[in-house]
Amino acid sequence: MTRPSEDFVWTPQPAAAAVITRIIAAGCDASPRARDLAAAMLADTGTRLVDWIDHLALSELPDTEANLQEIGFECTSVENVVVLQHRGGLFPRILIDDSGPPRLVIKVESVVAFLAAQGIHDGTRIQGGPLAGLRQAVIESGPSGELWAVERHGDQGFVPGDLPAARLQAALHHDEAFRLRRREFACDGEGFTHAAALIEAACRDLPVGLACDLFFAAERRYWQQRNHAARVQKSRQDQLGLGWANHDHHTYRSSREHFADLIRVLELLGFQCRERFYGGRDAGWGAQVLEQPECGLVVFADVDLSPQEVNGDFAHQGLEPRETLGTVGLWCKLHGEAFLQAGMHHLECQFEFAAANEQLNRAGVATMKPFTDFSYLKQAFTAGQVWPVRAERIAAAVSAGAITTAEANRFRECGSIGSHLEILERNDGYKGFNQTGINEIIRQTDPRQQRTRPQ
Repeated sequence: MTRPSEDFVWTPQPAAAAVITRIIAAGCDASPRARDLAAAMLADTGTRLVDWIDHLALSELPDTEANLQEIGFECTSVENVVVLQHRGGLFPRILIDDSGPPRLVIKVESVVAFLAAQGIHDGTRIQGGPLAGLRQAVIESGPSGELWAVERHGDQGFVPGDLPAARLQAALHHDEAFRLRRREFACDGEGFTHAAALIEAACRDLPVGLACDLFFAAERRYWQQRNHAARVQKSRQDQLGLGWANHDHHTYRSSREHFADLIRVLELLGFQCRERFYGGRDAGWGAQVLEQPECGLVVFADVDLSPQEVNGDFAHQGLEPRETLGTVGLWCKLHGEAFLQAGMHHLECQFEFAAANEQLNRAGVATMKPFTDFSYLKQAFTAGQVWPVRAERIAAAVSAGAITTAEANRFRECGSIGSHLEILERNDGYKGFNQTGINEIIRQTDPRQQRTRPQ
């Protein structure tokens, strides 16, 4: 069950989704390149154009202001431009800008990589310098509509710029420090202290949003090198120059001992706690959802949890270790903290659910049975990536009574499931997560349920 505050009760928003759909359809009618790109996204990556839209620009309101407010849009001003934003759903923002034709603006990890992949060898199209908060490039321009691409680094504004030379040098330095971050320590607490020091140093030299953006780019690289499904899908998306800009959320598994440490370092990066989850009395695990508004990043932080603890501020008060380990705790016992040695448990990205599953299966990447199949939300893991388990970790787990001798022998021989790519489809702007069916899939990822090496 879920115990969110009133601010985090998410529901489908079909009326708002209809407005966004109409605007995107009109943009595709005006831009042949947008139509071709949408077709290539679906055929080559199993993704949908709507999930890559960063924002939409129109010369006038798409409906009366009163009607838009009735379906959840709010008018705000950003950099002297009127912006429509929906607080209750996951939708691209709408700019009211009469300085040119309507624009469809897609998000990519790198505008340079996107232009190159699209066969556009014209750097003069790019506005904004390397690692600036916003870089953008015009892809197609016509009298009735345009297609643009944007690359963001912790900035939700709309005016491209340049990083001063000293700040650019600092950004490159901290990017390398994050990518080379030491993850192995005799004591995991030292690992969190080390990471916090790197983050604090970056935040002294850079805007917090840029520091967070660089940190999570490094986290995705580390996870990707340990997950075959991730490498397959990233290659498919890179063929179009898109990168991982369709990420939905990043999931960490944490021991009880270090859960407060995990939350602390995430808050250093500008994350704010959102809703909390609890899988139910029989599940034995819970999660804190966090969001970084400048980067548009969401983290799902999983931990073993009791029914009594979910009512408190378990994210900050700390959790005492306990003898009996649940699914999350045992995963950490075998592989290490997701924030440290193990890397993320999974990255969840937005797809066209059926197409992504079918295409990945054809590419040799199996998917598990979907654990969410609603009209507004569909979710499934790829088959687990098996990691070897170190002998000293197996011995420690046996000594602690966390696993049996038979389980220890199986982990020595077969390894244990480590990570996944998660396939997700959102409709009607639904911003929440499955509250009822998640426990079964978590149980299936419990190392003790693994009998043979997954194929």
